[in-house]
Amino acid sequence: MSDPDLPSDGLSAPKTGIIRRAPTGPLPALDEPRTTHIDTHSHPESQTTYIPRARPQAIGGRAAVRPKTAAATAVFAILSGWATAVIATDLITGWWASDRLFCVAVGFLTVVSGAALISGLIALLLRRRMARVLIVVGSVIALLIFASLFVAGAKLAPVVYAIPALPVITIVLTLLPATARWARP
Repeated sequence: MSDPDLPSDGLSAPKTGIIRRAPTGPLPALDEPRTTHIDTHSHPESQTTYIPRARPQAIGGRAAVRPKTAAATAVFAILSGWATAVIATDLITGWWASDRLFCVAVGFLTVVSGAALISGLIALLLRRRMARVLIVVGSVIALLIFASLFVAGAKLAPVVYAIPALPVITIVLTLLPATARWARP
């Protein structure tokens, strides 16, 4: 019985699906390189090979916006979020044994405030319009956290009574017209 892959004469190599690595004959020489995209004909309406570069043009309009108030807003938002997180963490660790529901509520408000402030900061640095709303929402929630501390009658260090000034300053800086101009590219 004969193998179907072997030739009938038995002297040639069997047919396989492997591609040879070396060519068996001479490489064909091309007369001239040909492309399909470049026309070699010289037609009077054909595009030339010289295409001039675009030159920048000054466009009149608004004066340059300086980021001073936006930078101040970012700094105070960072400080406000950090101070709120520190005070909330201290409150939660101190009151966990006595009032867990209150601690969970303060923790939730802290997470929402932090998320709004971080998102607002990133959006402000990217000059997005929604940035101001997010920063104001995060600062108002931080003020709610501090209000809950005072309503609950927590005994706090005297410096903590000054910390709610940070979210208030953040809100004021966020609502300034210069910050609004910065957030509108």
